[in-house]
Amino acid sequence: MNPLIHVALTHLNSMDQRKFETILGGIVEHSPWVVRCAWDKRPFQSLAELVDALTGVILEADPEQQLKLLRAHPELAGQEAIAGTMTSESTSEQGRLGLDALEQAEHKRLISINLAYRERFGFPLIIALRQHDSLESVFLAAEARLCHDKTTELRIAIDQVGIVIRGRLENLLEKSEIES
Repeated sequence: MNPLIHVALTHLNSMDQRKFETILGGIVEHSPWVVRCAWDKRPFQSLAELVDALTGVILEADPEQQLKLLRAHPELAGQEAIAGTMTSESTSEQGRLGLDALEQAEHKRLISINLAYRERFGFPLIIALRQHDSLESVFLAAEARLCHDKTTELRIAIDQVGIVIRGRLENLLEKSEIES
């Protein structure tokens, strides 16, 4: 997904499957199967319908597919960030709150959270960073989520993916499409 491109929803509805997948490729982190399945649910009358279609595909997936989708997400300021292999969408989202320029104490705290979270739940911590105005807010939310049971946290992580999807679509769709 090119963040400089703005696409009309009507144009997305008229695309063949290959073009649809190309344009929406970065919407769901390393999980093109979600976009592929959502294509069958066209036409979309609104941003909300498109978000519902994409998140519906995830919710209807079997538990193993859901885990695979969650595991495809990068850790916050993790190895993918250090190696420069995150998607442009994730790089932008993490950069907004300074996750690409952490001080040593902040980096240690985040590494500790990431490790504890992955050990407890079996997938990386997924937080819709657009919901946070500060790095401290992210830390507090992450630490609170470590107290959840696995079932609760799986549901929250999938909900967070949905919020990320919505934000990425808002960046992609023409402004007039979002407001209608």
